[in-house]
Amino acid sequence: MKVGNNGTPGAAKAFGRLLRFYRERAKVSQEALGRHTGYSKSQVAMIERGERRPRGNFVELADELLGAQGALIEVAQELKASGVAAWFEDYLEEEAKAAGVHWYENHLIPGVLQTEAYARAVYASACPPWDPEELEASIAARLARQSLFHRKPTPLISFVLEKAALTKPLGGPAVLKENLLHILELGRLSNVQIQVMPENPEVHAGLSGPFVLLETAKRQNQLVYVEGLSGRYFLSEQPELGDAFARYGILRAQALNPDDSAELIEQVARKL
Repeated sequence: MKVGNNGTPGAAKAFGRLLRFYRERAKVSQEALGRHTGYSKSQVAMIERGERRPRGNFVELADELLGAQGALIEVAQELKASGVAAWFEDYLEEEAKAAGVHWYENHLIPGVLQTEAYARAVYASACPPWDPEELEASIAARLARQSLFHRKPTPLISFVLEKAALTKPLGGPAVLKENLLHILELGRLSNVQIQVMPENPEVHAGLSGPFVLLETAKRQNQLVYVEGLSGRYFLSEQPELGDAFARYGILRAQALNPDDSAELIEQVARKL
């Protein structure tokens, strides 16, 4: 899978697994490794999961402490900023070949619909903050995903977005307005449908949070991608898979139709 001009897909995962192997072999805890390298236990854990690249002299210090004899230093040569977190690579691989992508989002504009300025505002909210190299690579990778809308064969793409996601002024009113106009433009594509959930439904099928449905090539298989604070995972087995697709169908029925949704988005944009 190609994710950009920099970095090797899977390199962060490979480094993380190798780091964990040498750490456990040396019987050194994550906390102890963190103390030795100036990192917290949670930061070491993120590196081992491939979610963050090591910075500064972490690799050299870890290699020496764990007796890796240069192995960690060698593998770290592949750790250039790809703009894609290791845990997200599996999802992007499926998204890139999906025949259908259907997304419910409740608190911000989905990444694949974001403009550059809005994406910057989203990344600026990250805690802990991104380093500059990772930030630029991540924004570039996010914008590159919009080739999905024009890919051949043409995928079917739909969104159900909470109105709150379209009114939160991340980056300021001008940034939000630009992104709303961008959404309207994408919504005019024949293979894209965008619906907005009104503010005050008495019954709501999406209270369990956002998710993405993927229909694989030739629609022979289906996947559900769920991302949260405590983890990210795919659902591929029944009954959870069928329940998620049924929930999305109910959400579409509860939301405004695409024409009314476009009118609402235009109204929000005009007020900014």
